[in-house]
This record gives sequence, C-alpha cells and structure tokens, in this order.
Amino acid sequence: MQIGLLQINPVVGDLTGNAARIEAAYTTAQAAGADLCLTPELALTGYPPRDLLLYQGFCRAAFAQAEALARRLHERFPGGPALVLGCPEPNASGQGKALYNAALWCEAGRIRARIRKSLLPTYDVFDEARYFEPSPFAPFGGSGVVEYRGLKLGVTICEDLWNDKDYWPHRLYPVDPVEAAVAAGAQVLLNLSASPFSLRKQALRRDMLSAIAKKRGLPLVYCNQVGGNDELVFDGRSAIYGPDGTLLAQAAGFAEDVLVANVLVADVAGGFAQGQAARKVLTPDEPLVSAEPSSSAEIWQALVLGTRDYLRKCGFTKALLGLSGGIDSAVVAAVAVEALGPQNVLGVLMPSPWSSQGSIDDSLALAQNLGMMTRTIPIAPLMQGFDAALGESFAALAPGQGPGTTEENIQSRIRGNLLMALSNKTGALVLTTGNKSELAVGYCTIYGDMSGGFALISDLRKTQVYALARHINQLKGGLKGEGVPQPIPQVIPQAIIDKAPSAELRPDQTDQDSLPPYDVLDAILALHVEKNQTAAEIVASGFDAEVVARVCRLVKFAEFKRRQAAPGIKIAWRSFGSGWRMPLAAAPLP
Repeated sequence: MQIGLLQINPVVGDLTGNAARIEAAYTTAQAAGADLCLTPELALTGYPPRDLLLYQGFCRAAFAQAEALARRLHERFPGGPALVLGCPEPNASGQGKALYNAALWCEAGRIRARIRKSLLPTYDVFDEARYFEPSPFAPFGGSGVVEYRGLKLGVTICEDLWNDKDYWPHRLYPVDPVEAAVAAGAQVLLNLSASPFSLRKQALRRDMLSAIAKKRGLPLVYCNQVGGNDELVFDGRSAIYGPDGTLLAQAAGFAEDVLVANVLVADVAGGFAQGQAARKVLTPDEPLVSAEPSSSAEIWQALVLGTRDYLRKCGFTKALLGLSGGIDSAVVAAVAVEALGPQNVLGVLMPSPWSSQGSIDDSLALAQNLGMMTRTIPIAPLMQGFDAALGESFAALAPGQGPGTTEENIQSRIRGNLLMALSNKTGALVLTTGNKSELAVGYCTIYGDMSGGFALISDLRKTQVYALARHINQLKGGLKGEGVPQPIPQVIPQAIIDKAPSAELRPDQTDQDSLPPYDVLDAILALHVEKNQTAAEIVASGFDAEVVARVCRLVKFAEFKRRQAAPGIKIAWRSFGSGWRMPLAAAPLP
C-alpha cells in the first residue's frame, strides 16, 4: 500500500484555508499513486487551537468543513484514496467535555469512521484535557482499527503513541492505545501528530518510533505538522518505519512536503512483502533519509520558520529592531532578514553618549552585510530632557542619590519608545533582542529593551547565541573566484563576536559587572530552569553556593518581568512561555 503523508503548515483557525491546503496536498499525493492519505493532528483547525475550541460555533464549522472536504474530494477523484483527517469532533454523548480530538476516516464522500484520541497530554505547553474528552480506555474507542483495501489499519493520534511500557521507564497513562490496536489485529500503525520542535527531540522521536515498529513487527506511519504557531515551531519530518524498525523514508524538516511511500505489509503467509519505500513528489532528487542537522543548524531553521510564520500569520510583512552593535541584535537581524527578506527589515541605531564608535561601526557593517536598511536616532537630547524633567523630583524624593540604575533604565525606555513609535507609524513589528540568560535573571528593562511584539531568541541562552552567530557566518560564507579559497566573509562582523558583552549604559560597562560569566550562568540556568533542579541540588553538582543562590534568587524575582514579555520561540525542553507556570507571590525555592 502506498501511503501519502500530507505534511502541511496550517494557520490556526483558518478552516477554509486549511481545507484548501489539505486538498492541494491530497491532489499531489493522489497523482503520485497514493492509496491512502494522512494529515497531521487537528490539521483542519491547526494545532494548537487552544481556546478557539471553547466556541461551539467554531467547532461545528470545523466538522462541517470536514464533511464538505470529504464530499469534494470524492467528486474530484471518484475511487480515490481515503483521507484520514485530523479534526475536532463534537461529543454528542451528553457527558464529559464537549469535544473529541479525532481522526476522521473520509472515504467515498463521507466520514466512514471516527477514531478518538485516548491520551490527552497536560504537561509543558499541552493542555488538551481542558478541551477534549478522551476516547474510552477499554475498549480503545472501538479499537481504533479500520479495514481498508484488505488491510487492518490501526489509527492513533500523537500522544497515543508515546506510552509504550517497554520504552518509557515511567509511563504517564495506565493504557497503551497502540497495544490495543495491535490486539485488534492492526497490520499497519498510523499516527496523526502535532509534535512541536525542541532541541534533541528528533533523535528521541526516531528512537521511539523505531523501537515501537520493531517491537510490534509492523510498519509505522507518522505524519507530523510543520510551521510556526505562536511560540511553537513544528518541524515536520513525517516518516515511515519498516516492521524491523528501519527508517524507510522521511519528509522534509521545517518545510511543507508531501511524501508518498510504500509500506512493508505482512502477507497471508505471515512474511513481509518487500515493498520499496520511495519519495514520489515535490523533491524527487532528495535522499529518502537525510542526515540530521547540528543543534545550531536546527535552531537556525526553527527561528527562521517561527519568525516568518509568526509575522505572516499575524498579518505583518515588515519588522524593525534596535541595532546595538552587540551579539544579540546581530543574530536577531540575521534571522529576520532570512525570514522576511532584507527589504522588509529596518535596523535602528540609537546611540547614547556612552555608545562606542566601534558598536556604531559594527552595526552599520552588519546591516550592509545583510542588505538591510538602517536609521540613526541619537538619544542624547532625549536623555537631557528626562534629566531636566525629573531632576527636581529626584532631588526632593531621593536626596543625595546620584545617577545609577534609574538613569540607565531611562536610556533603555527611551529606545523602546522610539522603536514603538516607528512601529506605530510604519506598521512594522518590533523584534526584541533579549536572550534567555538575560530574561531568566531579569537583566533587561521592562518597557525598555523588552518592548516589542516578538522575542525570537528569548529561549536561547547567551552561549547558544554565540554558537548560532558562528553557525550563521559558516552558513553564509563560501568561496570566491574560480575555485580559489578565500577568507569566509563574516556576515556578523568578528568584532561583534569578540567584544565583551555590554549594554553600554554607562562608561566601560560590561555584563559581567552585574552577572557571573555567561558559561557559568548558563550552566546553572540549564539545571535550574530546564532541568528543574533546586539551588541545593545544583550546589551538590559542584557549583559555588553563593553564585547559585544569587542566580536562583534573581530567577525568582524576575518572574514579574517575564509575565509581561513578548512571546518567543520554544527551543529548549523547558521554556519561559505557556509551559512555565511559576507563581509570582511565593517564597523562593529552597
């Protein structure tokens, strides 16, 4: 059987547009000889639809769109492949939540079967139990097996696949829908997925999917969503595994794709027909299974896709950002130019009396390398205006206090106001340039450098930003002349990479005046924020107790800033975003 994986990039809530995307991908797969087509999880609504699912009219419209799509495909392609479509299904039982997370089996112009998701994740960024009623555990929603063209196909939805007792040392759920489907006679396992990207997750997916296919001795077909939706980026990489666990074919990463491939299906004698998996469409010369990129390469792809989709799906075509001459704004500018095109990105230089000439020159060199436009707005006159306006009140309310953090924050807030004014006037979205290290410990100014609409590197620690900058230079470098090696051109000037990080808010300032060295800080943050270790546990692993206590205290007291930060792109297993739910009014962790 040839199965088509329709790896689409849906827009959440765009029922008509998503139906058209599915229909176009189905048309391509049908022309390539697909016998059956599979979409990602909730492909018709896009994932995650979140509280759109609380609107009954929206959910009814989604199901009606699914029925109309089934009819339309049958009219266009009588006898064409069945479509397994991800869509919310109204729960007509009168009990439980109003919806099921369903896979609708569309065949011959109608919805022939409805398979409902059993395992509803409620951890990290997931909150599916808020909206959906789980399929009954026993039996598994009628077993989830559909007979089609002489085969029994076991259909599962995303999390249903992530609970194998032999793979996970600690399971989250008491049952395994895959096991139930196999017990009901499934000969092929199908999975509709919306599995978001994070670093090192693809290696885990590959290992788990391979292990399940090998354990069950069945082909496993996995169709994942692609594209950026709010903070989440979905990396696609839909795949087909053979009954021995071999990865037979994989769709593109971080891009839409249609993959049509054969599966190895058990024959009557109990052996396996040696079908040859083969990519059929879109990129016929691409290898069936490509090597996985490095961490920095994956981060680059995720940031570019997430930024492009966030602006596109929110209705923006242009972006602007402040260029400081530092590593963070340089990386943000490079991502923005790649995502939107240099003609759609504006860099704004806002030098103060403390800005070095080197930072100004580096910013202009970066912009020239990227081909982006710049504007320069000196802020010294505005700083003087604030000094004049506040001087008398400061003297009366805080006598004897000289310039300090307050005046530094005013500089940042002046810049934030200028960027927002340009945004209001031009309709361009402001990209903030803060990283995860700064956001974690509050080394950022609320209503200042935190002002903006999208914080695309807010889940990258400072050391990861430097690694990404080096990757960008390697990626964009190359050879010049007739095959004669030349120095690799530095898209991000080497001076930006080499200089000591500084906000340049006072003379000779560096970040390390206020923070531990970034390699130390980032190592502590990785344990505290991403691996949920307390200060005591981190100290036990060899870090200085005083430094750890200070860092953990800063993380706790910066929570109010993070609550007001712009959304960013999830990169780490644990990120500041919808999956981070720390209390504001609480004692520090021990």
